[in-house]
Amino acid sequence: MSRDQLSPLAKEQIAEIYAYTHATWGREQADRYYLKLFDCFDAIADRRMVWRRIGAEFGADGYFCRCEHHFVYWRLSSGDQLRIVTILHERMHQLEQLRAVWEP
Repeated sequence: MSRDQLSPLAKEQIAEIYAYTHATWGREQADRYYLKLFDCFDAIADRRMVWRRIGAEFGADGYFCRCEHHFVYWRLSSGDQLRIVTILHERMHQLEQLRAVWEP
């Protein structure tokens, strides 16, 4: 998956995830988790990952999947271009966080 398929917010979140993981568990673990996230993005883009539709109560037209301790949310834009919108930790309140970042 190319980096231009990541929203500016998703790029920022990846950097934050890496920094937190590095500070908490060290560089090797941060590198492994970073690569797992990008493997997940590639699996999404190649449709090797199950695309679950976001529920109507979220008010977002898109898809999501779980990647380790995070949920990845994406949408298809015109021309069926995939775009990762946000990456939220499993402990975050998904509904509240998704509504705050999802633009129609």
